[in-house]
Amino acid sequence: MDIKDIIKKLKHLDVSSKTETKQKLTYLSWTWAWDEVLKNCPNATYEVVKHEKGLPYVYDELTGYMVFTKVTIEGLTHEMWLPVMDGANKAMKDKPYSYEGNGWENGKRVKVTKTVESASMFDINKTIMRCLTKNLAMFGLGLYIYAGEDLPEALNELTKDRFESALKALGEGKTTKENILKFDLTKEQEEKLNKI
Repeated sequence: MDIKDIIKKLKHLDVSSKTETKQKLTYLSWTWAWDEVLKNCPNATYEVVKHEKGLPYVYDELTGYMVFTKVTIEGLTHEMWLPVMDGANKAMKDKPYSYEGNGWENGKRVKVTKTVESASMFDINKTIMRCLTKNLAMFGLGLYIYAGEDLPEALNELTKDRFESALKALGEGKTTKENILKFDLTKEQEEKLNKI
């Protein structure tokens, strides 16, 4: 299969039922993403880029940790990078640090001091796998997630499997009827959706 066909196929896969939402951000499981790529591109490979002393990250005192991956499919290689961040998406460093942020006290918005813990190898490992998933998006898989959309670009018609997957995502609160209606639905699909 030609690389353009692979990218088109991966770009149109609906991954919405395989995502999680944390702090208003949508994440796709790396295990599911890699499995889906291998189903479509069995010769695909990825590499965790190693740096000085063979470490899988670079570190800068001012900016924190950064990890890098490479994915190769049908001879095309894309590189990706991602900073190691905490749950609030603040850069993690080798020592804890504090910053001023907003919080709530007695129903009023106030300035509060927040702390970012130091990064552990667990944080670095999680980030490497998130970086891999982001890297796979460069080949189309779940790319729409990074564009802030709930479902991939509309195809002319939803296949039965994709429609059922969209209904499941709707039931789990991961999409809306409006997003499903962006697709050209069959009369039967539209009737089924309207009953929900």
